[in-house]
Amino acid sequence: MRVVSIVGARPQLVKLAPISTALAKDGHEHTIVHTGQHYDADLSDVFFSGLGIPAPDVHLGTGSGSHGAQTGHALAALDPVLADTAPDWVLVYGDTNSTLAGALSAVKQHLPVAHLEAGLRSFNRRMPEEHNRVLTDHAADLLLAPTEEAVRHLTAEGLDDRAELTGDVMVDVCLATRDAVHAGSAPPAPLPDGLRPGEPYLLATLHRAENTEPPGRLEALASSLADLPLPVVLLAHPRLVDRAGAQGVELARGSVHVSRPLPYAQLVAAVLGAHGVVTDSGGLQKEAYLLGRPCTTLRTETEWPETLAGDWNILVPDPDALGADCWADLATRPAPHQERTAPYGDGTAALTAVAAMRRGAS
Repeated sequence: MRVVSIVGARPQLVKLAPISTALAKDGHEHTIVHTGQHYDADLSDVFFSGLGIPAPDVHLGTGSGSHGAQTGHALAALDPVLADTAPDWVLVYGDTNSTLAGALSAVKQHLPVAHLEAGLRSFNRRMPEEHNRVLTDHAADLLLAPTEEAVRHLTAEGLDDRAELTGDVMVDVCLATRDAVHAGSAPPAPLPDGLRPGEPYLLATLHRAENTEPPGRLEALASSLADLPLPVVLLAHPRLVDRAGAQGVELARGSVHVSRPLPYAQLVAAVLGAHGVVTDSGGLQKEAYLLGRPCTTLRTETEWPETLAGDWNILVPDPDALGADCWADLATRPAPHQERTAPYGDGTAALTAVAAMRRGAS
């Protein structure tokens, strides 16, 4: 079986790692195409080296730009690559512009498309990721759904005949990395200057357009983080740094210590060392849940509703509306007593996904 994986952003590289291992184990031919959507080394190169993923066979160098320009550049560059490769499956991951470009390029050339992490829905049509998810699912031939809830969404949209429940490949890599951190075989998370070893802290990320683009929104969120009673380690995505600079928002103030994005093993170590997580990232919500850390999500909705059970994850779209004391109590709350379930599978999702593709290719 010949598979072309199309990736371009940090979360996709993490998902690629167990898929690459599973394909190699079965002796399948695997070509990795990196669109270059995330071109910063902290969001790309370190994931290939840190997760043991083979270097990309093709790097398109798409870079930054508007959603339309980025998707269009990747689409144009992918066409000849897929035409030359003629794979049995074009495998796209998640919900980025690279995902949609890969799906469009493949279906226009009548190549079968498999979508890993299919069926997720926020039902917020203002999110570019939501459009990417829905369009990719309706274009794809095989929908590799991570959860039963995702399968229900696909069924409601008339796509159940293409859906396969696989579990979530992020569980595969997250739990393996957790074990490596506990065993001391993974590097510890570097702490920013001014943070003492063993001192409790919150780990934070912030990058989505709805939190960085509306006038005053980023300033309000940065101020809320700065006022928290625990140190906040803010892993600053290049997009956040760019938008903060353009808007004159000071990120490093009060409780906030700004740090660069971390390689995956160090990110897992940072979550394990944290008192809790504050984020607008879909992936980090789930990683916090898997690693047993309470998460506060700065959004009105989540693609991972399973994390909300037992208040392991709580949605807070507007910290200011809560009042300073209530916001502080919520963001710094202890881990809930309620036991977590395993809605995302048992850590064998990559093997299940590869088996589904193999059946579809035969």
